Amino acid sequence: MSPVLAASLQFLALAVALGLSHRPLGDHMARVYSSERHLAPERWIYRAIGADADTRMRWPVYLRSVLAFSAAGVLLLYLLQRVQGVLPGSLGFASIDPDQAFNTAVSFVTNTNWQSYYGEQAMGHVVQTGGLAVQNVVSAAVGMAVAVALVRGFTGSRTGSRTGSRTGELGNFWADLVRGTVRILLPLSVVAAVVLVACGTIQNFSGIHEVGRFTGGTQQWNGGAVASQEAVKVLGTNGGGYFNANSAHPFENPNAFSNLFQVYLILLVPFSLTRTFGRMVGSPRQGYAILGTMAAIWAGFTALMLWTEYAPHGPAFDLAGGATEGKETRFGIGGSALFAVATTLTSTGAVNSFHSSYTGFGGGITLLGMQLGEIAPGGVGSGLYGMLVMAVIAVFVAGLMVGRTPEYLGRRIGVREITHAACYLLVTPALALGFTAVALALPATADSMTHSGAHGFSEVLYAYTSAANNNGSAFAGLNADTPWFNTTLGVVMLLGRFLPMVFVLALAGSLAGQTPVPRTAGTLRTDKPLFGGLLLGTVAIVAGLTHFPALALGPLAEGLAA
Repeated sequence: MSPVLAASLQFLALAVALGLSHRPLGDHMARVYSSERHLAPERWIYRAIGADADTRMRWPVYLRSVLAFSAAGVLLLYLLQRVQGVLPGSLGFASIDPDQAFNTAVSFVTNTNWQSYYGEQAMGHVVQTGGLAVQNVVSAAVGMAVAVALVRGFTGSRTGSRTGSRTGELGNFWADLVRGTVRILLPLSVVAAVVLVACGTIQNFSGIHEVGRFTGGTQQWNGGAVASQEAVKVLGTNGGGYFNANSAHPFENPNAFSNLFQVYLILLVPFSLTRTFGRMVGSPRQGYAILGTMAAIWAGFTALMLWTEYAPHGPAFDLAGGATEGKETRFGIGGSALFAVATTLTSTGAVNSFHSSYTGFGGGITLLGMQLGEIAPGGVGSGLYGMLVMAVIAVFVAGLMVGRTPEYLGRRIGVREITHAACYLLVTPALALGFTAVALALPATADSMTHSGAHGFSEVLYAYTSAANNNGSAFAGLNADTPWFNTTLGVVMLLGRFLPMVFVLALAGSLAGQTPVPRTAGTLRTDKPLFGGLLLGTVAIVAGLTHFPALALGPLAEGLAA
């Protein structure tokens, strides 16, 4: 079987598996977030944290709850790292330095999971399992809660917290957080962890072992609760690996089946949330329109990545069968390309190959996937609300073209709504491009760059793009474990996560306070393929062209020079 055919069959298998999962999981999540009933474990959690899960929240209160919970998470994870040296199960590792602890705490709380350290040489069992893995779950639940709040803004329907129309109320953050954790993420993570253990992923709390003697000394490995963390790492589109090699490490990703299963987990919840959206707004076809746009971008990016990595680039590439540098032989080019596209079109950031070793155009595809806003299908929760914001922009553009007041799902898109949507779109490009420019203007940045020229520029651009979009993957070649990069990347991750949430929740509040507009003969049908095409064009023009000049200086210049 040819490698290209094998990769195509893997893609087809993924599409079938995701299609079979889409409806049942999407319907389940819709029921979870629309339920009036609290389970017993959920009531125990509400009592423990002192939350009233039945209180209806307007958007400022919902936002303050999101920020307060996340701030507490940053503080607790920071302190846990700072006292690691005196904790049991630290494996003899010292406490983490302040700038690194700040960067890591922000990274995991913002669902970014940027790692400028070697996990197996820095973090003990308590920090890995009690700190990082916990944030892998709850940070994903926060993203899902914000997405559901935006959906309620469009519907004004009863959704588990007696939310009524025209009140501006969006539900209850604490109820959404706990339900997303208890009823969705934890059960799926347990099943996924069992499958990964069956594949060969390790799960233990062993110490450091000497595993063999090599020229010049010995090699040591430490064990850990890898399968449980790996499961939620990909399921929650987090991406932070237990080991520095991430999903290229055989303890995390042992074989070709586990690799394909991890790609499936990365895409599972984001794609299924479109079904949840359709059910909650009372029209599954609305969800299919969003799903179709996401799927078209994912399929297109996958095809482009496979083409550029398999295409002939000279005798060395021909002899190797493609661009094999930086890719694991047990996954091959196809498995690596599928993983790279999935991890950068979502906010996952896990890697099973080194993106810096991809062809110039291949590296550009990974960059562009993040620069589109990670909306195809995007992160858990963040992908849905990002695409819905793009839908608002698309409806507004369509209204301008035909001279009608734009409407989406029975809500008018006026000055206030389009302002919130526009501000959302501007945040991440401003952060990524602005901080890249500042970093490249500093002489010290050159000391952290392995390469110069277009590839060196791509290293820095990739780092800040990854941080601003809460992706977490690295281009490799950039030494980011410096006070400058640890601090600035931490700030970019914070702003890139929570400023968009401010505008999303403000948009949701504005929509929820409106009186629904009845559909007329002149209303734009947003459940038709025509709207899907308009949405796709809006994504390409509004989001894609924003970053084209920067791409031209980096990966495009490198690709054309090859």
